[in-house]
Amino acid sequence: MFGAFGGAYMPETLMPAVAELAACYAEARRAPDFWHEYRQLLQDYVGRPSPLFLARRLSAESGGARIFLKREDLNHTGAHKINNCIGQILLARRMGKRRVIAETGAGQHGVATASVCALFGMPCSIYMGRRDMERQLPNVKRMELLGARVRPVDAGSATLKDAMNEALRDWITHVEDTYYLLGTGAGPHPYPQMVCDFQQVIGREAREQFLHLTGTLPDALVACVGGGSNAAGLFIPFLADSSVKMYGVEAAGRGLDSGEHAASLQRGRPGVLHGNRTYFLQDDDGQILTAHSVSAGLDYPGIGPLHAQWFESGRVSYGSATDDEAVAAYHWSSRREGIVPALESAHALAFARRLAATLSPEASVIVNLSGRGDKDMETVLGFGAMEGKQ
Repeated sequence: MFGAFGGAYMPETLMPAVAELAACYAEARRAPDFWHEYRQLLQDYVGRPSPLFLARRLSAESGGARIFLKREDLNHTGAHKINNCIGQILLARRMGKRRVIAETGAGQHGVATASVCALFGMPCSIYMGRRDMERQLPNVKRMELLGARVRPVDAGSATLKDAMNEALRDWITHVEDTYYLLGTGAGPHPYPQMVCDFQQVIGREAREQFLHLTGTLPDALVACVGGGSNAAGLFIPFLADSSVKMYGVEAAGRGLDSGEHAASLQRGRPGVLHGNRTYFLQDDDGQILTAHSVSAGLDYPGIGPLHAQWFESGRVSYGSATDDEAVAAYHWSSRREGIVPALESAHALAFARRLAATLSPEASVIVNLSGRGDKDMETVLGFGAMEGKQ
């Protein structure tokens, strides 16, 4: 599905489960009742459609194009992650699974998973790196309030990559009754395809809303990329529109040449991890390197296989924003529009500010505001002190 990328590179013990999942999803994908229930829950439980908002003050201060925000932060649970979780919990029920596991970095996928498990009465365990638990404590408490068991991971860098490793180990030992609700557009087939399908609602709505407002298509789309699900959701419905430029924004951390970043496309190379072939940060021996970002949701050393394909084909351009730029954009949006963005989304805003300045006032840019930023307040407030200790 993604050219030379993707696949299902899994331990032998998990291959039957992956094959079962692929077959079940292929059947569900053709079933009208599955999509009817999915769309009904997006409307009645998630609160879709999410608004498309013209950020007039951000636009004016950028000195160029108009900036529109696709407000995924207004979804139930506060991010785009719930779109995918609704689809996958319906699939878990369809498969007769009795237990759900998941991984999370920034905690938004964990909160969304815990929410849908509460809704459907299914127990869940959510793996989260110890470092991420410390910097995303409000989301840890939300998950526990919703009934989830949050399992700390101390191995490796104690971040998203390591949480995913532990979730896979759990799946291996409980494969008969457990559904692994993976949160991003990566992992073994069919997960990237499923996540793309479930997140496309973002771009479909944005396309319809923008056409309704202006009668034209936007000039550019901008979204942050970690695993890349929110960007995929925005981009896919516009892929056939050659006039629309697309920009994925990686986390440059302390600089692309610092060795402390999460820019796997711009500084990595193809490899295999977590069941798929895509771009990863690696050393000369092919060992996966530790990623860094002020944003827990972008702190991952790889990218979804669809982005690897788009990167090599040139259909999507990939830029970056540093920790400093993301924190500045976090404050900028908060003080100018009264919208507190997730640090992940703030990377996209930082890039969009630079991009808009190069375009005419008649041009338009849609930024996917993938989540809300109350979870990041402690990180932002302590950012200066934290950087001073490096």
